[in-house]
Amino acid sequence: MSRSSRLSSLEEIVVDLIKSSPKKSLQREVLANALAITSKKEHRRLDKVVTGLVSKGMLKRDGKTIHFKTIKPSKKQDRSLIKGVIELTVRGTGYVVVENMDEDIMIPRYDTNLSLPGDIVKVKVTGNKKNGQPKGKVIEIAARGKEFYVGTFRKTGEKTYIIEPDQKSAHINFFVLKENINKASNNDKVLFKLKKWVHPKALPEAEVISILGKSGSNDANILSILAENELKAEFPKEIEKFAEQIPVEIPEEEFARRRDMRKEFVFTIDPADAKDFDDALSIQILANGNYYLGVHIADVSYYVGAGTMLDKEAYSRGTSVYLVDRVIPMLPEKLSNGVCSLRPNEDKLTYSCFMEITPVGELVNYSIEETAIHSKHRFTYEQAQEVLDGANHKYRRELKHAEKLAKALLKKRFKEGAIDFDSPEPKFVLDQRGTPIDVIIKKRIFAHRLIEECMLMANKTVALHIDNLRKTSGKRKSKNLFPFFYRIHDKPDAEKLAAVAAQVAPLDIRFEVNDTMTPKQINNLLEKVKGSPAETIVNDLLLRSMAKAEYSPGNIGHFGLGFPHYAHFTSPIRRYPDVIVHRLLKDYASGTSGNNFETLTKHGEHCSTRERAAIDAERDSVKLKQVEFLSTKIGEIFNGVITGVIERGIFVNLKNVHCEGMVKVSDLTGDYYIYNPNMHALVGKSSGRAYKLGDDLKVKVQNTDIHKRQIDFTLAH
Repeated sequence: MSRSSRLSSLEEIVVDLIKSSPKKSLQREVLANALAITSKKEHRRLDKVVTGLVSKGMLKRDGKTIHFKTIKPSKKQDRSLIKGVIELTVRGTGYVVVENMDEDIMIPRYDTNLSLPGDIVKVKVTGNKKNGQPKGKVIEIAARGKEFYVGTFRKTGEKTYIIEPDQKSAHINFFVLKENINKASNNDKVLFKLKKWVHPKALPEAEVISILGKSGSNDANILSILAENELKAEFPKEIEKFAEQIPVEIPEEEFARRRDMRKEFVFTIDPADAKDFDDALSIQILANGNYYLGVHIADVSYYVGAGTMLDKEAYSRGTSVYLVDRVIPMLPEKLSNGVCSLRPNEDKLTYSCFMEITPVGELVNYSIEETAIHSKHRFTYEQAQEVLDGANHKYRRELKHAEKLAKALLKKRFKEGAIDFDSPEPKFVLDQRGTPIDVIIKKRIFAHRLIEECMLMANKTVALHIDNLRKTSGKRKSKNLFPFFYRIHDKPDAEKLAAVAAQVAPLDIRFEVNDTMTPKQINNLLEKVKGSPAETIVNDLLLRSMAKAEYSPGNIGHFGLGFPHYAHFTSPIRRYPDVIVHRLLKDYASGTSGNNFETLTKHGEHCSTRERAAIDAERDSVKLKQVEFLSTKIGEIFNGVITGVIERGIFVNLKNVHCEGMVKVSDLTGDYYIYNPNMHALVGKSSGRAYKLGDDLKVKVQNTDIHKRQIDFTLAH
């Protein structure tokens, strides 16, 4: 038996740390920092361990520097392992998600080995918990899940530094050697990468990549959210340069080969602060009484050539990201707000879907064509609504035609099974520093619906077009016969809907769940609670129970919209899937195609992943601003409603500002409260007082934590 095989746990850690350092040596202060040692007792123990290792001939000491002398043999590895992706809680407990396994494998924090959130790990199943969930141990890190992490840089000593990662980034502090701090100073928010990690009981080593700003500043907070979700803000200089070289002038021969709509009345309706105008409309009434709707979409694929560095960058991003105080575009500003944007009084290249639609919303004919437009007017949503409400305007007739058609399309869509979700959305009023000074709930007006219905109709029509191509091709049906890029939405999981039914039952709301759930049954529940205090709660519960919409060449229809065929065609400036759809449509129109089912499957997985990252970042930015807003309201009392109940406490949503926080069970005074799973309530052991879903509650803002994006309430008596 070798000397190293008889080492204690701490001795092994010390040897591994020094052995794996760049010069196989560490200063004693840095070693203590890497081990997160703070107390005098721990320092004495470390010195005793180092002295013992020196006497064993494994280390040698040179003043304050400790050197490695021998090589420790490697351990054998168990090969009967399961591979999956690990997620870690703040407390360090791991959950490994394994493809084709119904339940995650729970990993106790002392068995997570050297894993970090998002890593691909190999796990040995060691048993099961009482509830049957498999329990395991991480044996090997197959691949790191993240290229970079984000956290706050701290100077802890004369030559010692650590990084405290943000909550979503990692679950453990990192130590940094002086040569790897890259000009970071105390309290900077930084991007950093993992250098190495040699033992679970020692801190991992990091290298600072870039400095985001001082911790707590608005820019640092927002850039941290992007980094946590592995999103990039700035474009590389070579991409910006490439974009700048794209010509603004459109050649006459390009107009000549397209359907020229520049003399026709075309208009846009967009948010007041929008700059990236993806879509425009034209509408007229035909002699037979039908509508002739033109949905004109920015022809991004004309400017962004497949396989160019600009295309690769757009594909990598996948989507624009709309944070509370800024937009992170998919395409450089030269294109997103300039060349491609359908600004008024400018010639623009578009890809258009023309649809003949009956007064009751039936599609009777369509064409998909490359076009050129010259938008005659730009409406904001509010301006368009004023006209719809009766204000005089020279284009009032066209808007009223569009309104009437949109109402017919909306009525038909809900009649055929679309789900009518309508959750309140907070909007923040920010000062010049990006600090929220007020929160208002966005008002939904019919002008929003008007554009939404026209876009849905175009998206539905281009997907239907592919089905028609297959039917008329005369070829044997196969997955590679006109493969397409659909926006799909699966049916909800019956178990999740059953959980919703159980949660709303204490509110005296009956919701029957079966294996063949239809959108109509879900709409019936939404109709029951419309206008009641439970409306927002039920909307949110149902939304969480729904499957996530995804991109795929395998068409299963869109459950939420009630469409058997659906694709994303109308927003190529801000969504890469729409660029893919445009290219496929053009390829099929010209008799060519460069994509097959397998390629599109990979594109679907990538685009769906990027979309989820963008949605997470957008939600994180909203939560950040909610926390910042309530940070100025400590001690103030608000009216709220209970939106969730768990063993640890109750979630309360403030009615007027739509900010959610928690009242911890430990702060429910006057009784001992126990979670009742049947009632979905916390019930007082002595008093029987119950706090349950949907209850109105007055709460006081007790504490906020911007770093954790957490809001704590207490009951207001």
